[in-house]
Amino acid sequence: MINEIISRENINLQINAKDWRAAMTAAGNLLVTGGYTTPSYTEEMIAAVETLGPYIVVAPGIALAHSRPAPSVLKTGISLTTLASPINFGSEENDPVSIIFGLCATDNNCHINIISQLVNFLDGDNSTLFLQESQSIEDVYQAINNVNQGV
Repeated sequence: MINEIISRENINLQINAKDWRAAMTAAGNLLVTGGYTTPSYTEEMIAAVETLGPYIVVAPGIALAHSRPAPSVLKTGISLTTLASPINFGSEENDPVSIIFGLCATDNNCHINIISQLVNFLDGDNSTLFLQESQSIEDVYQAINNVNQGV
């Protein structure tokens, strides 16, 4: 039994995005389509970066797009978008970005388990390279969701 961190429908691989806003919109659109957020949440994620800077670029090549819990969040969840060509978000240390996770939470605590499991996956050998190069939604789905099973 898989303890699902991310659903197949929330994964989009090797997309083309002209800039960081388009990349964040792609991650946000997956959350909207999946019924996790309204479109205004994507706007809130982008506004947060415009206001606070590229704090969402949390590791080399990885952005964790998110905003505060808000009425625009319908349920807690995560999406994953990988880019065919990396994009600069303005982070001196961690640009360019090719992996964008979109995170939404209904309160300040309910997403902690998702983040913990995601970090466990990303701590694995070659996990970033695997995500950057993967062409298979099913492979990514299995790899992220089976992280605790040692796959």
